[in-house]
Amino acid sequence: MGGTPVPRTEERTATWSPSRARTHFRAGASTPTAGWSRGHTQANLIAVPADWAYDMLLFCQRNPKPCPVLDVTDAGSWTTVLAPGADLRTDLPRYRVWRDGELVAEPTDIAEHWRGDLVSFLIGCSFTFEWALAGAGVPLRHIEQDKNVPMYVTTRACRPAGRLHGPLVVSMRPVPPQSLDAAVRESSLMPAVHGSPVHLGAPDQLGIVDLGSPDFGDAVDLEPGDVPVFWACGVTPQAAVMASRPPFAITHAPGHMFVTDTRDAQHRVF
Repeated sequence: MGGTPVPRTEERTATWSPSRARTHFRAGASTPTAGWSRGHTQANLIAVPADWAYDMLLFCQRNPKPCPVLDVTDAGSWTTVLAPGADLRTDLPRYRVWRDGELVAEPTDIAEHWRGDLVSFLIGCSFTFEWALAGAGVPLRHIEQDKNVPMYVTTRACRPAGRLHGPLVVSMRPVPPQSLDAAVRESSLMPAVHGSPVHLGAPDQLGIVDLGSPDFGDAVDLEPGDVPVFWACGVTPQAAVMASRPPFAITHAPGHMFVTDTRDAQHRVF
């Protein structure tokens, strides 16, 4: 689908500024963004036609755990206060283009697909609090294994809003028992990027049959004793697109986020 894969070497990209990361992606590089630009907020993207924007805003308001809104653009605008000078059409590493709920393209640049009636929603991402987890000694298996975080469609329904409905999507991180308290505490302090976990252990209670077969992202190997911990995920609006079938939408590709200029600390509750 185009783009140049880039090794996700933490030592190389963690210290990159958001501007440098976005310039890299604008040039066509494509890679998941976990571990990039330490200390800066990452965001999910979904853009819908203006006549669907109220439904999306209401969907986010009714489902704040998976859909914490950081910014909403004016119709047709590809700029955001989260990163002045950035271009939402080019500065993510990979996008998804949807027509009538069907995925039709996964480009690294959506300028040719852009429409003047699109309203973009920037939604908090759990990659943001991963630095806090790491600082508290919580291992991040997907980064250790150079993989995209695994994401799963659950059997939990989101609260419908207008024409939009769909299931909750969760991301999973394996956590050793001795680190569970830290994982819950640190993520709870950042509600604007999904906050505390929605479930610990027992994936079958979420309708997840096989952790080795995620719906998005990559399967991650658990170490002995690891507990699967699940956080609400910003891919949830994409599941709503698939279920509700709006005529057109553009999203980020799962795990391929918008790296903003906003600092993580701005979203931390003290």
